[in-house]
Amino acid sequence: MAKLIMTLDGAIIREFMIDKDSISIGRKHGNDIQLNDLTVSGRHALFTVMGDNTYVDDLGSTNGTLLNGGRVSKSILTHSDVVQIGNYQFTYFENEDEEYEPTMFLRAEIEDTQIMVANPPKPSDAKGEPLAAVKILNGPLKSKVLELRKPFNTLGFNGVKMAMIARTAEGYTVTAIKSNKLRRSNDNPNVNGEPLTEKAMMLKDHDVLELAQTQMEFFYIS
Repeated sequence: MAKLIMTLDGAIIREFMIDKDSISIGRKHGNDIQLNDLTVSGRHALFTVMGDNTYVDDLGSTNGTLLNGGRVSKSILTHSDVVQIGNYQFTYFENEDEEYEPTMFLRAEIEDTQIMVANPPKPSDAKGEPLAAVKILNGPLKSKVLELRKPFNTLGFNGVKMAMIARTAEGYTVTAIKSNKLRRSNDNPNVNGEPLTEKAMMLKDHDVLELAQTQMEFFYIS
């Protein structure tokens, strides 16, 4: 039986077995999964089982439903796909016996004010600006892609925010987010092997970022 693992900033909140034809998610009472989150619509999304396949449907929500970082209206799910609804993430597992391993999280921030850095870059409305994305190169989320559509996008590990990618009028910048929770020196983020600091750094096409031994490639979408 398939299941959903609900997490917030990498921390497991609850596990849901997909044991019926549909599971509704939203802020209002009456949903199968109720989320007390102002960024979630009253009836936000629906997980539906049809035959051997599970689908996720956005129900016309205000802030949208993200699948592996990209906004979707309806899509079939495959093993380890990550669906973001508001500030929560739901990881889809085809097998209920498979255990969830906390790993990288990539989040497009809905509220700009959630980001706290020493010298935050000035965001742009980005209309007409080239769109970029990051692709995971190794680990459990290998090949997953996050489109960097939002003004701010955070990257982290085990619930700890480690870096921020900002979309500005000049392009994309990346900044380290200082934390005292990183236990290993090689957990610290770097770009192309060079340590990342709290000073914003411009990203170039095909730069490789590494956080907590997880590598990802930054690239512009043609």
